[in-house]
Amino acid sequence: MRAALDAAAIPTFNGPRQMAGSAEAIRFMRAPGRLPAGRRVYAVGDIHGCRDKLVALHALIAADIAARPTRTTLLVHLGDYIDQGPDSAGVLTVLTAAPAVQVVNLLGDHERMLLDALDGDRAAATDWLWAGGKEALASWGLDPDLPREAWEVALPPQHVAFLRSLVLTHREGGYLFVHAGIRPGMELTDQSRDDLTTMRQPFLSSEQDHGFVVVHGHSSSPSVPILGNRIGLDTGAGIGGRLTCAVLEDDLVGLLAV
Repeated sequence: MRAALDAAAIPTFNGPRQMAGSAEAIRFMRAPGRLPAGRRVYAVGDIHGCRDKLVALHALIAADIAARPTRTTLLVHLGDYIDQGPDSAGVLTVLTAAPAVQVVNLLGDHERMLLDALDGDRAAATDWLWAGGKEALASWGLDPDLPREAWEVALPPQHVAFLRSLVLTHREGGYLFVHAGIRPGMELTDQSRDDLTTMRQPFLSSEQDHGFVVVHGHSSSPSVPILGNRIGLDTGAGIGGRLTCAVLEDDLVGLLAV
């Protein structure tokens, strides 16, 4: 499967894709984008209810920051914090704790479904329950058959406030951070919420220069595609894969994974 995925990748950027299991083992390669000198970004792919993996990855990030201090640091979570894995509630508890560094949290399609359901969209509620919502409700200690109208009152207020605070995109240097991708050939200001949270094709197969390198999750792969116009960081944590973080600085990229 790995060989098939790599063979199908568009060869616009070549380089090793070694995912380090410790801060000391990070191996950097030339990145398709660039950040200002002294700025470092840690971008974390889809977490999907894997609290223990998130805690372990945050520890690796903290160890790297301690070992290699830099002028300013940003931690970006790319969305899809809930569903699939065993502890959606635990993930949100971790993410709502006071962060040690500057953090940007993006909206994923799973959070979008839940938010739309909380706002009265019955179809979104059905979709969310099918996509892992029942397991997520159980992680909050709630009856998976609890009526949709009772969800917002039953969920922890700080978790609901966190979900409602999520943003669609973040620009940093030569990178755009977004959950799913963009529609090629369209200005960023014209991209829809649906594009940014659910896009796969034609984004994944596009070789177009978007004017920035898109760092995204949403489309899972056991290895990390690092191409000329995008870096994909969903390595399937919620379905038994690893949770991956790209370490971006200057014109370099390294990978951490647990």
